[in-house]
Amino acid sequence: MSHPLSRRTVLRGAGVTLGLPWLEAMAARTPPASAKPPVRLAVLYMPNGVNTAMWTPPEAGRGFALSPALEPLADLRDDLTVVSNLWNEATKGGDGHYVKESAILTCATIKKTPGADIANGVSMDQVAAKAVARRTPLPSLELGVTPVAIGVDLVVGYTRIYGSHIAWSSPTTPLAREINPRLVWERLFRAAAGTPAHSARLDGLLLDRVLADARRLRGQVGAADQVRLDEYLSVMRSLEERVERSNSASQTRWRPRAPLDPKQAPVPHPAGHAEHVRLMLDMIAAAFQSDTTRVATFMFGNAVSNVSFRFLEGVTAGHHDVSHHQKDPAKLREYFLINRWHVEQFAYLLRRLRNLREGESNILDNSMVLFASALSDGDRHDPHKLPLVLGGRAGGRLDAGQHLVFPEDTPAANLYLSMLDAFGAPVERFADSSGKLPGLLRS
Repeated sequence: MSHPLSRRTVLRGAGVTLGLPWLEAMAARTPPASAKPPVRLAVLYMPNGVNTAMWTPPEAGRGFALSPALEPLADLRDDLTVVSNLWNEATKGGDGHYVKESAILTCATIKKTPGADIANGVSMDQVAAKAVARRTPLPSLELGVTPVAIGVDLVVGYTRIYGSHIAWSSPTTPLAREINPRLVWERLFRAAAGTPAHSARLDGLLLDRVLADARRLRGQVGAADQVRLDEYLSVMRSLEERVERSNSASQTRWRPRAPLDPKQAPVPHPAGHAEHVRLMLDMIAAAFQSDTTRVATFMFGNAVSNVSFRFLEGVTAGHHDVSHHQKDPAKLREYFLINRWHVEQFAYLLRRLRNLREGESNILDNSMVLFASALSDGDRHDPHKLPLVLGGRAGGRLDAGQHLVFPEDTPAANLYLSMLDAFGAPVERFADSSGKLPGLLRS
C-alpha cells in the first residue's frame, strides 16, 4: 500500500458495519385478532461438540430419563424431543471443523477455498424465512456473540468466514450477524414501529455508497486485505437483496402482536460472555413475542471457538482446548460442564417463551427451538450421532415429550424436512433428505 489506512478510517468503517443490519425492514399485513398464533422457528448452535458419555438419554420413548448434560431441562421434558443417530453425510470429509460446522443447517459440502469464492448451500432456516418473508417486518434474525472471523485458517486452508455463519440465503451468501444486543433491540423496535417507504430508499442509497467505497478501497490494498474485503462484500450482498425487496414490497399495514417497551432496551456492552448470551436470547424472545420475525438463529460461538469458561466452577481452559480431551478424565469433566452450561441457556430461552402467554397457549407451544452442534465427540471431530434437541410444539404439529432413536446415519436433513413441514413451509426434499422423521409430527 502506498497510503496506509488510518485508524480513524477503520473506526468509521466499523461504525458503518454495525449500522448495516438495521437495513432490514418491510411492512406486512396485520393478522386478525382471532387468527391462530403463528409458528416460530429458532436454532441455537453450540460449537465443538459434546462429551458423548454425558449426552444421550439412556432409553428411548416417553418418560425417558434425562442424561446428565440434559438435566437442566427437567421441568421442560414434556416440551422436548430428543433426536438421536442423525448425521450430515455431506460433511464426512474435509477438515475437522469448518466443513461440518458451516453446513449444520445446509447439509451441503462447502467448497474448499482460502478466498472469496465461497460455496455452501441454502440453510433450512432461510427456506422457512422465505416462506413467511412478507408476513413480518424482518424475514429472519441472525445473532451471535463473537465477531466474524476473517482471514484463512492456514492449518486446514479454509477461509474462516465459513465458521462464522450458519444462516445462508444462497450457496454464496452467508447472512450478516448482529452481536450488539442494543443494536438488535433498536432494529426490532424500528421494525415494529414501521418504516416509511422513503426511509427504505435512503437505506438503499446508503448501502450503495458503502459498497461503492468498499470496492474502490479494494484497489488500494494488498492481496490479504483484498480477500478480507471480498469476504465482506459477499456478506453485504444479502443486505443488498433485502433492501431491494423492501423497496419493491407493497406497503401494507402491520402491527406487533405485543408492544416493545423502549425502557427495556439492553446494555450495549455486556459485562461478560454469560450476560451477553442471555441478552441475545432475550432478543429472540422479544422478536417472537412481538412477531417482528418468526425465524432466528443464534451462534454461541464461531467454529473452533475457544471462549474461556473459567467463570464456571471447575473449568480452567477454553472451549476448543477442552473439547480435545484425549480421554483425559479431568478434561472430559470440564467438557461436560461447558456442555451443561450451554443446555442451561437453551432451557432459559424455552422457559422465557413458555412464560409468554398467547391466548390459551404460550409462545413455546407455538415455536420450534432447535439446539444443535455439528459434531458429536469434538476430540474426533465426529459428524455421526449429532447432539440435537428440539423444544416446543410448533402449534401442535410436534409430538413432544419423547426421545426418538433412529437407525444410525439417518440424514439430519430428514429432521429439517419435518421441521419445515411443521413450520408451514413444506418442501418435497431438503438436501440429502430421504423422508420425514417417523414419530416426530402429528398429522
